Amino acid sequence: MTNYGFLIDQSKCIGCHACSTACKSENQVPLGVYRTWVKYVETGEYPDVRRRFQVTRCNHCANPPCVRICPVTAMYQRDDGIVEFDPSICIGCKSCMQACPYDSIYLDPETNTAAKCTFCAHRIDVGLEPACVVVCPEHAILAGDLNDPASEIARTLASAQATVRKPEQGTGPKLFYINGNDWSLHPSAASASGSFMWADKITEQNVSAYELPVISGGSGDKSKSKSGTPIRTPQEQGRPLNGPVQIGGRVAEHMVQVAYNAQHKINWHWELPSYLVTKNIAGGLFMLLSLGAGLGAFAFDSLTFLAAGFTAMVFMLLTTILLIKDLSQPKRFLNILLRPQWKSWVARGAYIMVTFTAVAGLWWLLEGAAQVGILPIETAATVRPFAAWIVFPFALGVVIYTAFLLGQAEGRDMWQNPLLPFQLFAQSMMAASGVFLALSAFVTFPADLHRLLAVLFPAGIAINLLLTLAGKFNSFASEVALLAHREMTHGRFRNHYWWGGITLGHVVPLALFFAFSTFALPVAVACTLVGLFFYEYAFVMAPQHIPNS
Repeated sequence: MTNYGFLIDQSKCIGCHACSTACKSENQVPLGVYRTWVKYVETGEYPDVRRRFQVTRCNHCANPPCVRICPVTAMYQRDDGIVEFDPSICIGCKSCMQACPYDSIYLDPETNTAAKCTFCAHRIDVGLEPACVVVCPEHAILAGDLNDPASEIARTLASAQATVRKPEQGTGPKLFYINGNDWSLHPSAASASGSFMWADKITEQNVSAYELPVISGGSGDKSKSKSGTPIRTPQEQGRPLNGPVQIGGRVAEHMVQVAYNAQHKINWHWELPSYLVTKNIAGGLFMLLSLGAGLGAFAFDSLTFLAAGFTAMVFMLLTTILLIKDLSQPKRFLNILLRPQWKSWVARGAYIMVTFTAVAGLWWLLEGAAQVGILPIETAATVRPFAAWIVFPFALGVVIYTAFLLGQAEGRDMWQNPLLPFQLFAQSMMAASGVFLALSAFVTFPADLHRLLAVLFPAGIAINLLLTLAGKFNSFASEVALLAHREMTHGRFRNHYWWGGITLGHVVPLALFFAFSTFALPVAVACTLVGLFFYEYAFVMAPQHIPNS
């Protein structure tokens, strides 16, 4: 069976960008995005400096995580091993970009769909080589059938020492490097801040994995760029931005700086943290209602059920709006239901939420019909226990499925946390019980329900606080996960995490609840929800700021 792959001899590469240009021309790649690019990394200190190149693109993995996470089969693997995509059905969920450990997928600004290197499959199918192979002046790029022992790529690999990027990810990458340099192959090996020779000005709204200061035109110029970013005071050329690094009282002997690289945008923003909060409330409310109706945890009251159920449906509607808004192709959102790819937790989650909304909505309508006399009260009472046990697992699924979805995002290692399903459940209990208590200002609840919520609300906050802080003592699966956690707790999102998530979302509500009880309850609930959003924002954003290329 044919098995296509790339081999790049970095000892031959001269950094001419012919492959990048040919790729753009052949595949009509828009400006500002790249299917293949050449990364420059400079090592040493002037005048003993060496520039190293790395040709970067899709690895056409044997075990591609982007294919598994795609909910509509827009990203797929051909029988010959080429990982292809179909822009005509892509919904622009951007999950494949989070799943790629190599940062090789981008959002096409013209089609608003995912795009990447396709191995020039349209050329392969007619017996031609990829455009980058043909144009390379040094014959540094080889492409061919890895399973054919007579092919040039197979013969070269048989006699050369070749490496791949991130073999520990288990993706089986088929982009091999001869004389691949560690400084360029591993993104975290070199500092990127302020060391680029050529780069676009970027802002927090259009941010890449790196944030670059802009060099001014005159010494001591303190003006700002159009984005509002302070302009950097010019430094001596050929030296690190803040002078040589001091290690143990001496100057570091080996300086490493990224000189040129492609910029990649942050793909998931505030919508995902918001939807995590809203769906936790919706699922949590119906889990509590199901426990009351199914286990008799509190006296069931139809008016209480209707008020809480309606609130849950409102938050579920907000969840749906947020999810559709986050799609780059929102008009195609039905593709996720009409042509699901069942290995994807994006598709599974969509069906879980649709089913939950349907069965919970029917239960709510049944209770409402009985309340206004359309149906006998006895009918509702008979159906109630069955409805409760049908709704509960789907409500639980709505809350925790995101943990498995984020687990498929293999490019963001911090999200693969075994505690995450339990943490989402705890967040749901604290948020839903808080909203439930807030409803008591408008609806009179049974006394035993109020007592249950008064215990569950602070208990949920305390348990979630313990699970959150327990993450600091986890053993991290990779360096990327460790760097992402540091970015969240001590980097640019430390205020979101400590002041928003921990202090406002946990410490303040507990203090208000126990110090002022009922009087401060609405404020405590509001702090919990706002703080939870800040925590989720830091959790979602921090790993995306760690470069994968």
